Amino acid sequence: MNIIANSLQVIQANILKAKQAANREDAVKLLAVSKAQGAEKLRKAYLAGQIAFGENYLQEALNKQALLEDCNIEWHFIGPIQSNKTQPISQHFNWVHSVDRLKIAQRLSNTRPSTLPPLNICIQINSSHESSKSGINEEALLALATEIAELPRIHLRGLMAIPAPTEDIDQQHQQFKTVKNAFTHLQQKGFDIDTLSIGMSNDYMAAIAEGATIVRIGSALFGERNNT
Repeated sequence: MNIIANSLQVIQANILKAKQAANREDAVKLLAVSKAQGAEKLRKAYLAGQIAFGENYLQEALNKQALLEDCNIEWHFIGPIQSNKTQPISQHFNWVHSVDRLKIAQRLSNTRPSTLPPLNICIQINSSHESSKSGINEEALLALATEIAELPRIHLRGLMAIPAPTEDIDQQHQQFKTVKNAFTHLQQKGFDIDTLSIGMSNDYMAAIAEGATIVRIGSALFGERNNT
């Protein structure tokens, strides 16, 4: 068994362990964060059973998609979105996790081909209020969600966040609770959402305990990033 396949098994076992500890029976999807990883690493993960891959940079992702067109991969865009990149993103991805402006959502909606299913969208919130990170604050969430939910050709699925990194387990839980509370608030307002994209390699166990339905794992699966 190759290293990636072994790592995939370990992560899936940890996800199951975290779900059991939280008495959860619903699904938690592993999203393999594959930015700066070569296409052959993605192929190894795919052959080991990984389906969903997350990319941050459009051109890098398009290059990999061309090399892996024989694989039935579910592609997620998880990086910041420039307005001039919305059309290719809407055409080449199944999910977009990083929407934090109505303008971006509108452009994704307008350019999503009618021959494809609606584009799955998550709104990114800046739960840690860090100036260096994308995402809206919780106070602006309801208004943005209301406008996005009315757009055609896209499907609002839930929220994404990248809380401030910390080794403090209690702080990890508290940060994820903040995002989950925002998610629950939208549900209480009548939004039919089901996706909470939180948790990465160093904190995904805490994220699952607090309700994550997608965990975004890079280094724990592929090792440190490189360009090969």
